[in-house]
Amino acid sequence: MEAAQSTAKTRLLKKQRRLGSEFRGRLLVMTAAIIIIISTLSITAFLTAKGIQTFINGDVGLSEFLTSSQWNPTAENPQYGALPFIVGSLSVTLLSALIAGPLGIAGAIFMIEIAPSWGRKVLQPVIELLVGIPSVVYGFIALTVVVPFIRNTVGGTGYSMLAGVIVLSVMILPTITSIATDAIKSQPDELRDGAYALGATRWQMIRKVVVPAAKPALFTAIILGMARAFGEALAVQMVIGNVRDMPGGVLDPSATLTSIITLNMGHTTYGSVENNTLWSMGLVLLAISFLFILIIRYLSARRNA
Repeated sequence: MEAAQSTAKTRLLKKQRRLGSEFRGRLLVMTAAIIIIISTLSITAFLTAKGIQTFINGDVGLSEFLTSSQWNPTAENPQYGALPFIVGSLSVTLLSALIAGPLGIAGAIFMIEIAPSWGRKVLQPVIELLVGIPSVVYGFIALTVVVPFIRNTVGGTGYSMLAGVIVLSVMILPTITSIATDAIKSQPDELRDGAYALGATRWQMIRKVVVPAAKPALFTAIILGMARAFGEALAVQMVIGNVRDMPGGVLDPSATLTSIITLNMGHTTYGSVENNTLWSMGLVLLAISFLFILIIRYLSARRNA
């Protein structure tokens, strides 16, 4: 009788400890989630409140800010057109995605479908190493190697949109490759076996079966790479030239929203018109970043459908 009571008591204590541990775990996870949600909403609300000050105060019209190519805050009649920087940001982002996207997907296909087992063991650490390199190091290498190379082979000063595209392509390549690798690896072996059973070669299996099946995730990899490229500031700032004019080609110097913000935020008076326009540029960055997230969510929904 006493043994049975002791066993029941032991079970009750274990159950109470398990429930206590489960409650603490759930509380910890919920607290972390609430902090993340509050932080995101707070940043969004703060940036929105600061970014719209320019237009609420009537200092600059929204149409002028988004469509004018004249940026001259220190002139007698100041002008605050941010179009050249919006064009610069979108141009270097799209061009770097055009370079890094195919390279990253091809590298992922090589690691998963073509290379022997040692291939991924060698390439995966190399990709992880590229992810861990700070952006200032990328910028310094580009400043030392890419800018002189463009200047000596193509002409001009070397500080150009092309230099920014090259450095961004290298920076987002590991992101695209890593996500594309996971996407291709997650495809079931039944797809490959079925293709081989129908007489397909390895390349036909990759091109007509694996890549189409993984297409939504591959697009997601490219969009995530573009999101990183769009928000990058330091490395691009070091090589792109940082001029206020509208770029006419990839060899022209240009500027991005992030480079203009980082260059001028410390030299403007808080609450001034120029300072408010810099916040407005930050709001444009946030809006376009949200657009990237919406595209990723849409692609994920298609993948899960």
